[in-house]
Amino acid sequence: MNDSVAAIWVYLAESPLLGLTLTLVCYQLACTVHARLGGHPAANPVLLSVAMLAAILLATDTPYPVYFEGAQFVHFLLGPATVALAIPLYAQFGRLRALAGPLLLALVAGSLAAALSAVVLGALLGGDHELLMSLAPKSVTTPIAMGVAEKLGGLPSLTAVLVIATGILGAVGARYVFRCLRIEDDAIRGFAIGLAAHGIGTARAFQVSEQAGAFAALAMGLNGLFTAVALPLLLPWLVRLLGA
Repeated sequence: MNDSVAAIWVYLAESPLLGLTLTLVCYQLACTVHARLGGHPAANPVLLSVAMLAAILLATDTPYPVYFEGAQFVHFLLGPATVALAIPLYAQFGRLRALAGPLLLALVAGSLAAALSAVVLGALLGGDHELLMSLAPKSVTTPIAMGVAEKLGGLPSLTAVLVIATGILGAVGARYVFRCLRIEDDAIRGFAIGLAAHGIGTARAFQVSEQAGAFAALAMGLNGLFTAVALPLLLPWLVRLLGA
């Protein structure tokens, strides 16, 4: 029986559509679990999907490149999905214009705090240069973060893992942080989670309200742009200061 199952899996693994099918099925199951648990943040669909996919790949001894041959179709849609976020943002243009000044200050402060705090803490804990440069763009959406890490001398693959972990932690914990700080405004909540937890946080913000999602999308995009420009200029100075 086990030999038969293994033979079927080997046959299916030859098709690139297997990775795509696994991704969609796992995500749908994760969404179902998330809904059954009343939308609890700990049951984040991305977290559950990653756990399920990792377990399947480990159990079947499937190399990641084989899986990604199919999953790359989902990866390709990241670009169009990010551009499409401009639609709900346009609907919030009036509120955006009124908050332009405070949002700009929040962008600069939040982006620098996310990157520089990670580098400083990593250096204090004994991290080497490659690790620190991989940590720096952890709060930026994956494609930009990997490009920034590579330019800085980090490991893009490690950065991708750190980005996903940051997004999941942000999506899971943001609600409790906002509650402790008594932040009720959806625009402020959305901008904060988009700034700290990029795409995964933005998806969580859209579950709260369209306004929160729109401001999260704005923060995600602006943070990616600001980080890509600022980090290559600031980090060499900070690294020399830390002696890392």
